[in-house]
Amino acid sequence: MSLSQRLQQKLLQKLSPQQIQLMKLLQVPTAHLEERIKEELEENPALEGGEDGHDDNFDAVKDEFETNEEDFENDGSEDDYDKIDISEYVSDGDDEVGDYKLRDDNYGDPEETKVIPHRVETSFYDTLKTQLLMLNLDERQQKIAEQIIGSIDDDGYLRRELTAIADDLAFRQNISATEKEIERIIQLIQQFDPPGVAARDLRECLLLQLKRKERNGKAVQTAIDVIENYFDEFTKKHYEKIQRGLNLDEDGIKDVINQIIKLNPKPGGQVGETNKLQSYVIPDFFILNNMGKLEVTLNSKNAPDLRISEGYRDMLRDYDRGAKKDKRQKEAVLFIKQKIDSAKWFIDAIKQRQHTLLSTMETIMEYQKEFFLTGDETDLRPMILKDIAERTSLDISTVSRVANSKFVQTEFGTYRLKFFFSESLVTDSGEEVSTREVKKILNNLIDDESKQHPLSDEKLTELLQEKGYNIARRTVAKYREQLNIPVARLRKEL
Repeated sequence: MSLSQRLQQKLLQKLSPQQIQLMKLLQVPTAHLEERIKEELEENPALEGGEDGHDDNFDAVKDEFETNEEDFENDGSEDDYDKIDISEYVSDGDDEVGDYKLRDDNYGDPEETKVIPHRVETSFYDTLKTQLLMLNLDERQQKIAEQIIGSIDDDGYLRRELTAIADDLAFRQNISATEKEIERIIQLIQQFDPPGVAARDLRECLLLQLKRKERNGKAVQTAIDVIENYFDEFTKKHYEKIQRGLNLDEDGIKDVINQIIKLNPKPGGQVGETNKLQSYVIPDFFILNNMGKLEVTLNSKNAPDLRISEGYRDMLRDYDRGAKKDKRQKEAVLFIKQKIDSAKWFIDAIKQRQHTLLSTMETIMEYQKEFFLTGDETDLRPMILKDIAERTSLDISTVSRVANSKFVQTEFGTYRLKFFFSESLVTDSGEEVSTREVKKILNNLIDDESKQHPLSDEKLTELLQEKGYNIARRTVAKYREQLNIPVARLRKEL
C-alpha cells in the first residue's frame, strides 16, 4: 500500500452560532418565548429585561475587576492590554431597542390580560382513589387496588393483563396475589364512577354502563343482548343480521341503537382531563379586517424589552480610564466582552425573529387575502412553502419552521399557519384549485347526504367531477380518510 498526498478543493456551507440561534428561536412559539428569554437572562448577566434598571448580577465580576492591582503581577507588557479594543462596547446608543419593538409611539400600549388561567380540578386518578377509600379493604387489598388503579390508562381502560399486574405486585410491592384475587378487586373498581371504568375493552366498557341502567326497561336489556352476542355485527352496522337474530322490528333496533350511542366509549376522558389536554393556544399573529383592509400584528409578547446591562458598560469604561492594567483586569474585561457579545447576538436574533415572522405572515395574508376577508375555505388558493419562500426571499426551511409552530387569530377563528398550505388540483377548465377546497366540498357533500343511504366513494367521485373537479376515486378515498370520515357503510343510520 502506498501513501500519497493530494490537494482537494471543497465548498462547504456552515451556519454561524448566531444563525443557529436564530433558527432555534424561529421554532419557539409565543407561548414558550417568555420562558426562553428568562433562561437567557439567567445565563447571561450582561442582558437585562423589563424596567428594572440596574442589575446586581455583575457584582461578582465587578469585585474581581476592582481588586487592588497590587495583589497581582503584570503578565506581559502594557502593550498586550492596549490591544483590547473596547471602543464599540462603551459607545452610547448601541443598546437601544425602540426601533424593533413594533409599536407606534402615537398609540398607548395595547391592553393585555395579565391573568393566567388555571384549572382547579380533581384528576381522574384522584377520583378513583377517593372512591377506593369507601371500600372496606385491608392493607393488602388496598395495595392491590392501588396497583390496579395505577394501571388504568387515561381513557379509563385497564389494558394490562392479569399476569402483568401480578408481576408488578410481586416485584414492586412484594405481594404475591393470584389472578383470581386481582379479578375480584377489578370487579369492585368497575362499580366506581364514571361507569365503564377499568374495562378491558370497548365491549366490556359498554356492558358495564348498560348494566347500571338494566332496570330502565326492555330496550336496555335488548342492548345488553346485542353487545354480548352481536358486538361485531353492531360495530360493522350489519343491523339486518341483528334484527333477524333477535326478532326486532324497525323501531326496536332504533331503540337499541339509541341506547348504545348514548354510552361513553372513553369513561376516563371527561373526568379531570390529563395535563396533555389542558393546553391553551396563544396566537402569534392577529389579523384584523379594517374596513376591507387587512392588518396583521405580531403578539406583543414577541417584542420583549431587552438591553445591555449598563453596569457592565461602566466596568469597561473604568478599565478604559485606568492607567495600569493587570492580568486579573484583563481576564475580567475579556469575560465582560464575551457576555456583552452574547447579549447583543441574542437581542439581534430576537429582532430578526420578529422581522422574519412578520414578513412571512404578511406574505401569507396577501396570498390568501380572499380567505381572510370571507373565512370561506373554498377561497383558499393552492400554496406551498416555495411560494412564500420566493416572495419573502427566505429559505424554504425557514418558512417551514415558522409555519409548523405558529398560530394566527382571525375573526373566523384561530388557525395554525400550516393550515393555509396545500397542493393544487386542476379542474376541467384548466384552473388550479387548492386540495383543501376539494376537501371542504367533499365534507359538505357527506354532511348533506342521506344517512339512511350514504354516498359511496364512487358516487362522491361522480358528484365532484360534475362540479368540474378532475379527481380519481382513490384520491377521494384518501381525502375522506384525511378528514377522519368512515366509509359509507359505517356512516349508515336507521
